[in-house]
Amino acid sequence: MLYGEDDYLSLSGIQHFMFCRRQWALIHIEQQWEDNLRTVEGLLMHKNAHDSLKTETRGDIIITRGMPVFSKELGVYGVCDVVEFHRSDDGISLFGRDGKYLPCPIEYKKGRPKEDATDLMQLAAQALCLEEMLCCTVKSAYLYYGETRHRVETEITSEIRDNVRSVFEEMHQYYDRRYTPKVKPAKRCKACSLKDICLPVLCKNKRADSFITQMLKENSDEKAT
Repeated sequence: MLYGEDDYLSLSGIQHFMFCRRQWALIHIEQQWEDNLRTVEGLLMHKNAHDSLKTETRGDIIITRGMPVFSKELGVYGVCDVVEFHRSDDGISLFGRDGKYLPCPIEYKKGRPKEDATDLMQLAAQALCLEEMLCCTVKSAYLYYGETRHRVETEITSEIRDNVRSVFEEMHQYYDRRYTPKVKPAKRCKACSLKDICLPVLCKNKRADSFITQMLKENSDEKAT
Protein backbone atom coordinates (compact mmCIF):
# COMPACT_ATOMS: atom_id res chain seq x y z
CA MET A 1 0.00 0.00 0.00
CA LEU A 2 1.25 3.46 -0.96
CA TYR A 3 -0.08 6.49 0.91
CA GLY A 4 -1.12 9.76 -0.74
CA GLU A 5 0.41 13.04 0.41
CA ASP A 6 -2.81 14.02 2.21
CA ASP A 7 -2.38 10.96 4.44
CA TYR A 8 1.25 11.60 5.41
CA LEU A 9 2.09 11.72 9.11
CA SER A 10 4.99 13.54 10.73
CA LEU A 11 8.04 11.28 10.82
CA SER A 12 9.23 12.70 14.14
CA GLY A 13 5.89 11.67 15.65
CA ILE A 14 7.14 8.11 15.97
CA GLN A 15 9.22 9.23 18.95
CA HIS A 16 6.14 10.68 20.67
CA PHE A 17 4.19 7.51 19.83
CA MET A 18 6.87 5.23 21.28
CA PHE A 19 7.14 7.39 24.41
CA CYS A 20 3.37 7.50 24.95
CA ARG A 21 0.57 6.87 22.48
CA ARG A 22 -1.69 9.32 24.28
CA GLN A 23 0.94 12.06 24.07
CA TRP A 24 1.24 11.47 20.33
CA ALA A 25 -2.53 11.67 19.86
CA LEU A 26 -2.81 14.87 21.90
CA ILE A 27 -0.12 16.52 19.77
CA HIS A 28 -0.81 15.15 16.30
CA ILE A 29 -4.57 14.54 16.39
CA GLU A 30 -5.89 17.09 18.91
CA GLN A 31 -3.17 19.66 18.08
CA GLN A 32 -2.33 20.35 21.72
CA TRP A 33 1.17 21.28 22.83
CA GLU A 34 3.04 22.88 25.72
CA ASP A 35 6.74 23.64 25.95
CA ASN A 36 8.95 22.97 28.91
CA LEU A 37 12.69 23.45 29.40
CA ARG A 38 13.53 20.16 27.72
CA THR A 39 11.46 20.82 24.61
CA VAL A 40 12.83 24.35 24.21
CA GLU A 41 16.42 23.15 24.52
CA GLY A 42 15.68 20.40 22.02
CA LEU A 43 14.17 22.87 19.55
CA LEU A 44 17.23 25.12 19.78
CA MET A 45 19.55 22.18 19.08
CA HIS A 46 17.52 21.11 16.06
CA LYS A 47 17.31 24.69 14.77
CA ASN A 48 21.10 24.79 14.58
CA ALA A 49 21.28 21.35 12.99
CA HIS A 50 18.57 22.23 10.43
CA ASP A 51 20.46 25.17 8.91
CA SER A 52 19.67 24.16 5.33
CA LEU A 53 21.94 26.90 3.96
CA LYS A 54 24.94 24.88 5.11
CA THR A 55 26.39 22.25 2.83
CA GLU A 56 30.02 21.40 3.25
CA THR A 57 32.56 18.90 2.03
CA ARG A 58 35.14 17.23 4.25
CA GLY A 59 37.39 14.96 2.23
CA ASP A 60 35.19 12.22 0.77
CA ILE A 61 32.14 13.25 2.82
CA ILE A 62 29.43 15.72 1.77
CA ILE A 63 27.41 17.08 4.70
CA THR A 64 23.89 18.45 4.25
CA ARG A 65 21.60 19.89 6.95
CA GLY A 66 17.82 20.08 7.19
CA MET A 67 17.18 17.64 4.34
CA PRO A 68 13.44 17.03 3.69
CA VAL A 69 12.49 13.36 3.33
CA PHE A 70 9.31 11.35 2.75
CA SER A 71 8.09 7.82 2.15
CA LYS A 72 5.02 6.73 0.21
CA GLU A 73 5.31 3.25 1.71
CA LEU A 74 5.30 4.51 5.30
CA GLY A 75 3.08 7.51 4.62
CA VAL A 76 5.37 9.96 6.42
CA TYR A 77 7.33 13.13 5.83
CA GLY A 78 9.98 14.92 7.87
CA VAL A 79 13.41 16.52 7.98
CA CYS A 80 16.76 14.89 8.69
CA ASP A 81 18.95 16.93 11.02
CA VAL A 82 22.09 15.97 9.11
CA VAL A 83 22.79 13.61 6.23
CA GLU A 84 26.35 12.70 5.40
CA PHE A 85 27.06 11.33 1.93
CA HIS A 86 30.11 9.05 2.09
CA ARG A 87 32.00 8.37 -1.11
CA SER A 88 31.60 4.68 -1.98
CA ASP A 89 31.70 2.47 -5.07
CA ASP A 90 28.44 0.92 -3.82
CA GLY A 91 26.71 4.28 -3.66
CA ILE A 92 24.59 6.41 -5.96
CA SER A 93 25.38 9.34 -8.24
CA LEU A 94 24.68 12.87 -6.98
CA PHE A 95 23.91 15.75 -9.33
CA GLY A 96 26.95 17.91 -9.88
CA ARG A 97 29.27 15.56 -7.98
CA ASP A 98 31.91 13.17 -9.24
CA GLY A 99 31.91 9.63 -7.95
CA LYS A 100 29.24 7.75 -6.01
CA TYR A 101 28.02 8.24 -2.45
CA LEU A 102 26.05 6.45 0.27
CA PRO A 103 23.74 8.48 2.57
CA CYS A 104 24.13 8.30 6.35
CA PRO A 105 21.49 10.12 8.47
CA ILE A 106 22.46 11.65 11.81
CA GLU A 107 19.75 12.54 14.34
CA TYR A 108 20.52 15.07 17.07
CA LYS A 109 19.18 14.52 20.59
CA LYS A 110 19.53 16.88 23.55
CA GLY A 111 20.11 14.36 26.34
CA ARG A 112 22.00 11.08 26.58
CA PRO A 113 21.47 7.59 25.09
CA LYS A 114 18.23 5.92 26.14
CA GLU A 115 17.69 2.36 27.27
CA ASP A 116 14.76 1.85 24.91
CA ALA A 117 14.60 2.00 21.11
CA THR A 118 12.68 5.29 20.87
CA ASP A 119 15.48 7.30 19.26
CA LEU A 120 16.55 4.41 17.07
CA MET A 121 13.05 4.05 15.62
CA GLN A 122 13.06 7.68 14.46
CA LEU A 123 16.51 7.30 12.94
CA ALA A 124 15.53 4.07 11.18
CA ALA A 125 12.47 5.81 9.73
CA GLN A 126 14.76 8.45 8.24
CA ALA A 127 16.94 5.71 6.76
CA LEU A 128 13.92 4.04 5.14
CA CYS A 129 12.84 7.37 3.64
CA LEU A 130 16.29 7.95 2.18
CA GLU A 131 16.39 4.44 0.74
CA GLU A 132 13.04 4.91 -0.98
CA MET A 133 13.86 8.39 -2.30
CA LEU A 134 17.39 7.65 -3.51
CA CYS A 135 17.02 3.95 -4.44
CA CYS A 136 19.90 2.86 -2.26
CA THR A 137 20.70 1.00 0.93
CA VAL A 138 21.59 2.92 4.08
CA LYS A 139 24.39 0.94 5.70
CA SER A 140 24.99 3.06 8.80
CA ALA A 141 23.36 5.84 10.81
CA TYR A 142 24.19 7.81 13.93
CA LEU A 143 22.51 9.33 16.97
CA TYR A 144 24.29 12.39 18.35
CA TYR A 145 23.61 13.24 22.00
CA GLY A 146 24.17 16.81 23.16
CA GLU A 147 24.67 15.93 26.81
CA THR A 148 27.53 13.54 26.09
CA ARG A 149 28.71 15.36 22.93
CA HIS A 150 29.18 11.99 21.33
CA ARG A 151 27.54 10.20 18.46
CA VAL A 152 26.58 6.55 18.54
CA GLU A 153 26.63 4.39 15.42
CA THR A 154 23.55 2.25 15.02
CA GLU A 155 22.73 -0.73 12.84
CA ILE A 156 19.50 -0.54 10.88
CA THR A 157 18.56 -4.22 11.14
CA SER A 158 15.70 -6.01 9.39
CA GLU A 159 14.00 -6.33 12.78
CA ILE A 160 14.05 -2.57 13.45
CA ARG A 161 12.83 -1.93 9.88
CA ASP A 162 9.84 -4.24 10.44
CA ASN A 163 9.13 -2.54 13.78
CA VAL A 164 9.12 0.90 12.13
CA ARG A 165 6.67 -0.25 9.47
CA SER A 166 4.42 -1.84 12.09
CA VAL A 167 4.40 1.24 14.33
CA PHE A 168 3.60 3.63 11.49
CA GLU A 169 0.77 1.35 10.40
CA GLU A 170 -0.65 1.55 13.93
CA MET A 171 -0.21 5.34 13.93
CA HIS A 172 -2.18 5.63 10.68
CA GLN A 173 -4.97 3.53 12.18
CA TYR A 174 -5.16 5.81 15.22
CA TYR A 175 -5.10 8.92 13.04
CA ASP A 176 -7.77 7.67 10.65
CA ARG A 177 -10.05 6.94 13.62
CA ARG A 178 -9.04 10.19 15.35
CA TYR A 179 -8.49 8.00 18.39
CA THR A 180 -6.86 9.36 21.55
CA PRO A 181 -6.00 6.53 23.99
CA LYS A 182 -6.86 6.77 27.65
CA VAL A 183 -4.12 7.82 30.02
CA LYS A 184 -1.93 5.15 31.63
CA PRO A 185 -0.01 6.81 34.48
CA ALA A 186 3.68 5.94 34.62
CA LYS A 187 6.98 7.44 35.79
CA ARG A 188 7.45 9.07 32.39
CA CYS A 189 4.41 11.30 33.06
CA LYS A 190 6.49 13.51 35.37
CA ALA A 191 8.80 14.51 32.50
CA CYS A 192 6.03 14.98 29.93
CA SER A 193 5.41 18.53 28.69
CA LEU A 194 1.69 17.71 28.32
CA LYS A 195 1.02 16.52 31.86
CA ASP A 196 -1.09 19.62 32.61
CA ILE A 197 -3.20 18.89 29.52
CA CYS A 198 -3.28 15.12 29.86
CA LEU A 199 -3.94 15.25 33.63
CA PRO A 200 -2.79 11.69 34.39
CA VAL A 201 -3.53 12.25 38.08
CA LEU A 202 -7.26 12.08 37.29
CA CYS A 203 -6.80 8.46 36.28
CA LYS A 204 -6.20 7.63 39.91
CA ASN A 205 -9.86 8.34 40.65
CA LYS A 206 -12.05 5.31 41.19
CA ARG A 207 -14.37 4.03 38.51
CA ALA A 208 -17.94 5.31 38.77
CA ASP A 209 -19.41 1.90 39.54
CA SER A 210 -16.84 1.30 42.29
CA PHE A 211 -17.55 4.74 43.75
CA ILE A 212 -21.32 4.12 43.78
CA THR A 213 -20.87 0.69 45.35
CA GLN A 214 -18.70 2.17 48.09
CA MET A 215 -21.17 4.98 48.79
CA LEU A 216 -24.11 2.53 49.04
CA LYS A 217 -22.12 0.38 51.43
CA GLU A 218 -21.24 3.37 53.62
CA ASN A 219 -24.91 4.48 53.71
CA SER A 220 -25.96 0.94 54.61
CA ASP A 221 -23.42 0.82 57.44
CA GLU A 222 -24.61 4.17 58.79
CA LYS A 223 -28.22 2.99 58.88
CA ALA A 224 -27.19 -0.22 60.61
CA THR A 225 -25.55 1.77 63.40
